[in-house]
Amino acid sequence: MNGLNALLSSVGGIVKGVTGAALTLIPLFLVVDIISPGTTNVVSNLGSFVDSFTGEGLTGLIVLLFVLAIID
Repeated sequence: MNGLNALLSSVGGIVKGVTGAALTLIPLFLVVDIISPGTTNVVSNLGSFVDSFTGEGLTGLIVLLFVLAIID
């Protein structure tokens, strides 16, 4: 059982690292997209991401709040 806990801990650390790196790079790509529009498409992708939640009504908004809570 100790091996399984170590494995899950390692996987959790990797996922947190990748998520942290992505959340660090998004503002950088946003600035690049503002300076040179259409280069990274971050603005349109974020807009589509939010629209996918808000298009579902109240359920989508609740799921979006859960996603934001998990990220924070």
